[in-house]
Amino acid sequence: MWESTREGGWDDTTEPIAAPLARYRQTVPAEWVDYNGHMSESFYLWAMGENSDSFFRYVGINEDYRAAGGSLYTVETHMRNLDEAGLGDQLSATLQVLGNDTKRVHIAHELFRDDVLIATGEQLLLHVDMKAGRAAAMPDELFRRISAITTAHASLVTPDWVGRVIGIPAR
Repeated sequence: MWESTREGGWDDTTEPIAAPLARYRQTVPAEWVDYNGHMSESFYLWAMGENSDSFFRYVGINEDYRAAGGSLYTVETHMRNLDEAGLGDQLSATLQVLGNDTKRVHIAHELFRDDVLIATGEQLLLHVDMKAGRAAAMPDELFRRISAITTAHASLVTPDWVGRVIGIPAR
């Protein structure tokens, strides 16, 4: 089925797994800045998507893997925009794997401007057989790699914003 070849990933036989992963950096370009003079809300999600893509490459989901018909799709996202970023600001992001099973991965993003937390995101990802158009179990090697990260991240505190529901509280 799918071959899980590493592209920019870690050698899990000799290298420790960072907890959390910190593989994404970006300078805010002009096209990300809106009419209010700060980063437009859609680019907070864009940055988190790039952070996810870095994670995908880290575990072996690359162009060859997708060409063979496998991928992870986002099925749910919860974001919080906490502060602003502007033109030229340096962004970085962390990614924590909160849990996984053979078809799903639950992740948390924290997006920073310098050392200031400016946004958080929680996502549920689903492994998909793109040719069949449905969810499918991950290949054993991919499942093993993601499970290893989940284990390495188990010692991290689950952020208090994970699992929150959006709503206006009743008074």
